[in-house]
Amino acid sequence: MKVLVDTSVWSLALRRDRPAENALVGEFAELIDEQRVVMIGPVRQELLSGIRNATQFDRLREHLQAFPDLALTVADFERAAEFFNLCRSQGVQGSNTDFLICAVASNHNLAILTADQDFVRFAEDLPIRLQRVR
Repeated sequence: MKVLVDTSVWSLALRRDRPAENALVGEFAELIDEQRVVMIGPVRQELLSGIRNATQFDRLREHLQAFPDLALTVADFERAAEFFNLCRSQGVQGSNTDFLICAVASNHNLAILTADQDFVRFAEDLPIRLQRVR
């Protein structure tokens, strides 16, 4: 099964000061080796946003090109809105990007790898699967 990797994991992996042994980063590296990583445009945008140095921006943009975007559809955005509304009715808050990740994962039969504990709560109400560290 392919895995949609959340911005939180990408950020851990890209940090210069990350711990040498991080289980999520190790799982992410294995998924890359297995060619199971899926990227979407909003995650790419989050990763590239806020980089002040043009050289660093260009270097990261170039590295990320190894991961083509999964094309998003109207159904993905509509499902994200449904998920947002459902969770809100249960008192659960999240960002539009988080719910888009959930919708894309659900619609395309993908697991989600994340360091964001909000997704554990989302999984209680939404038909999503979280990738566990093996």
